[in-house]
Amino acid sequence: MPTARLNRLLEAANQIILGKDHEIRLALACVIARGHLLIEDVPGVGKTTLAHTLAQLMGLQFQRIQFTSDLLPADIIGVSIFDRDTSAFRFHPGPVFAQLVLADEINRASPKTQSALLEAMGERQVTADGNTFDLPEPFFVIATQNPAHQVGTFPLPESQLDRFLLRIRLGYPDPLAERALLMGEDRRSLLERHTPALEADDLIALQHAARSVHVAERLIDYVQALLSATRHDAELSAGLSPRAGLGLLSVARAWALMQGRDHVLPEDVQGLFPHLAGHRLHLAGDGRPVTGATLMRLLHAVALP
Repeated sequence: MPTARLNRLLEAANQIILGKDHEIRLALACVIARGHLLIEDVPGVGKTTLAHTLAQLMGLQFQRIQFTSDLLPADIIGVSIFDRDTSAFRFHPGPVFAQLVLADEINRASPKTQSALLEAMGERQVTADGNTFDLPEPFFVIATQNPAHQVGTFPLPESQLDRFLLRIRLGYPDPLAERALLMGEDRRSLLERHTPALEADDLIALQHAARSVHVAERLIDYVQALLSATRHDAELSAGLSPRAGLGLLSVARAWALMQGRDHVLPEDVQGLFPHLAGHRLHLAGDGRPVTGATLMRLLHAVALP
């Protein structure tokens, strides 16, 4: 995949999402690693716009699902309806049958409805009425989430959180970016004028290329040591799973590929670790999510290779 096209995508995304180059790169690395992305932040900072931007610039079929307290699982995966012409039930696919699905404000729906995404995110398929239906390729879920203390939210269960490879926060823009945003064109109108920088086949090629990025054995030792540190930390209720370790290596490979390298560096793992571990680790006792200070302590406790 030519680096120029990847750079063109990043350049276009930065024209729409102002002052958030690092967060855009994290989101793109997550997609190249075939992972799902959780964006957690207060309303109005561009979470939904980022998902729209990635779908448009990567040429992906896009569906947005607005999660609400009365949303039902069938509203996501689809429903079987009796067809009088054939005297049989016919499955009508729901909005989850898209290449990029935006689960907007996912924690405003009940846990039962949230769980409708578990099979889709984990297996890239949907089972309904005893039949299994494959989802499109590529397939990603980008979910936005309001902070848990806001009214009308349901906490995501651990099994749902673990389906997200990375969690990022956009935060408020810096003063210069905010001024450009206030004085500039509407972001959606600006996005509509951009043509895709990649196509779905290009993205699949990037995903295959990322799998070939080399990870030294000593770096695998380092990842194992990080996993072990979380499992033996008395402050944590539980440590990271092997699946989290595999995810860390996958996204580190994608990050290295985006930097034009054919090998992963320890700094790649260190930089990505907080975004992979922050939503998976909870404090023992009260179950609160870990803080950035705890994540940094874990990183500093393990020697670099």
